[in-house]
Formats: sequence, structure tokens, C-alpha cells
Amino acid sequence: MNDRLQTVEIDREPDAALRDGLGRSITYLRLSVTDRCNLRCQYCMQEDVKFLPKNEILSLEEMERLAATFFRLGVRKLRLTGGEPLVRPGVMQLIERLGARRAAGEFQELTLTTNGTLLAQHAAGLAAAGVRRVNVSLDTLDAARFRSITRRDGHADVLRGIDAARAAGLAVRINAVAMAGVNDDEFDAMIRWCGDQGCDMALIEVMPLGGMMAHYVPLELVRTNLARHWTLLPVAYGTGGPARYWHIGETGRRVAFITPMSHGFCGTCNRVRVTCTGRLIPCLGHRGGVDLRDAFRNATSDGRLETDIVGAIAAKPAGHCFGMPRVKVETRPMHQLGG
Repeated sequence: MNDRLQTVEIDREPDAALRDGLGRSITYLRLSVTDRCNLRCQYCMQEDVKFLPKNEILSLEEMERLAATFFRLGVRKLRLTGGEPLVRPGVMQLIERLGARRAAGEFQELTLTTNGTLLAQHAAGLAAAGVRRVNVSLDTLDAARFRSITRRDGHADVLRGIDAARAAGLAVRINAVAMAGVNDDEFDAMIRWCGDQGCDMALIEVMPLGGMMAHYVPLELVRTNLARHWTLLPVAYGTGGPARYWHIGETGRRVAFITPMSHGFCGTCNRVRVTCTGRLIPCLGHRGGVDLRDAFRNATSDGRLETDIVGAIAAKPAGHCFGMPRVKVETRPMHQLGG
């Protein structure tokens, strides 16, 4: 494979103690550290969003304790999300402590998803803490369109953040939500730009969580259109999540497609989410979850916490129910669920 590729391979089927009722190994935790964000992306939150009261949010110490519990149960990959994780005061101290646990062998990989606006300030610190990869959400290369999608300025800040991350030695994947009539005329340009920047790219289908389904486009159609201009070859590369990667012959980079709607990946799902309030969400496509916060604050040991986690994961659904009539699915916006 082209030596320009910076590869971080993640074991997809490690020997994990944490399994759901269908025998799937749960090895990947997405932990939201805040519901707050400095952007207002249309598919994620409303312009007049009301954030959660601070006393409902887990402390950073509670989040570290929660993550350590998941590590003991077999989770090997931790991704920090938000909102925007880097807006939370003190988050770098949490990342440093988690990085020390990774270095001690408690788990394999620490990473995060960010909108990139604050990344220039923190890229070197993230690398020093042991973060090796970051996903940066960027739906457009056009500054005016960026403001339309995010309802904020900040495009130049994101570009500076990507430059700083690359300079710090971090592998960067650009995440773009594919939206018909919004940014679907830019995918070729973004692939070319990512190649120039030394970044991989992932396109993500719109999900019915942010009122954007009118802009849904199946990514199989997008891939077919891209293949008219780019040499795309499927590759056996993975980063522990649902993305399916293709090598781009002309740039030497990769493009990934994340297809929760058109080609679900529920049968191999290895992920759960925990919100910043401590709610464990086994599946975005089902309403509910289990509140772990009480187990934190009213128990003298982690025994009850482990029991609650194991029980919730044992009941993880076989698959999502997006689009199915009379089935209650999550209605909370993504900034509260953990992006």
C-alpha cells in the first residue's frame, strides 16, 4: 500500500469479556464529555439550543472512573465526543489521565471526534497524551457554505486545526455528512483536497435524528458517481468502527463510507455510547438506555456499575429501527447523544 498512508490497525474481534445477547463483542466506547458546542450544525442541534444544567453532567473524575470500568470489562477503544469535546474546561487533563491508562495497557486506543475549531490549541497536547488519530468534522471547503451549515464562522480555524494536527503527527480523517442539495457537489473537490493534505475522508449518511432526512442521499449512489473520476479499490483496513474503506488510486489516500441507513452494519456492531449525563445507549435506533449516574453517586464500589453495564449490553438490540412504523427510536439531538 502507498507509504503515504498512516495506518493504525485495530483488532476487530479481540477476546473481550463484554458481550451482548447475540454474542457480539463490545470493544468500542464512545463517551460524550459535554453536550456543549461552539457551532450549531443543522443536523446536530437547533440554533436556540438549551444546554443541560451543569449539575447533570458527569464530572471529569466520574468519566475517568466510568471509562476504567469499561476497560476492565473488555473495551479496547475509547473515543471522546460531544458536543465539541475540546470546549469542556479541563478536558485535556482527562485526556492525559486516560492516555496514561492506555500507556499502562488498560486499553488500546484513545481518540476523539472534534469540529476542529480549537484543535490548533490542543493538537500537540493530544499527541503528547498518546492520541494518534482524530476525526475532524468538516462538511464543506467553502467558508460561506460552512457558515450556512454550522450557523457560525470558524472555517479558517478548522483548517488551522487540521494543519496543526498533521504537524503534531496525528493521523486525520475528515468526516463529512453527505447532504443532497447542500454539499453533494463538493465530494470530488474534498477528495482532492484531502489527498493534498494527507488526510483520509469519510462520508456519512444522514440519520433521522436531526430533521435532515429531506437531504438524505444513499452513499452507494455517491460511490458510483465518485468512481467515474477516481480509481476506488476496497481495502481490508479498519479503525474499529463502522466505516468501510476504499483506496483512492490518484491520491494514495482512503475514502470511507458510513451507511447506517442504506446498508446497516448492525450485525457486527461493537459499539455503545455513554452520554455526558451518564446514560448508556446501546443503540441509537431505539429509545431508552440505562442511567449509570446513580450507580456512580450512590454506591460505595463499582460492583453495581459493572452489573448495570453488563445488563444493559446484554439487552442491546439486534439492529436499529430507523424508518420502522410504530417503533420508538431516539429523538434526542446528536449533541446530547454523543456524536
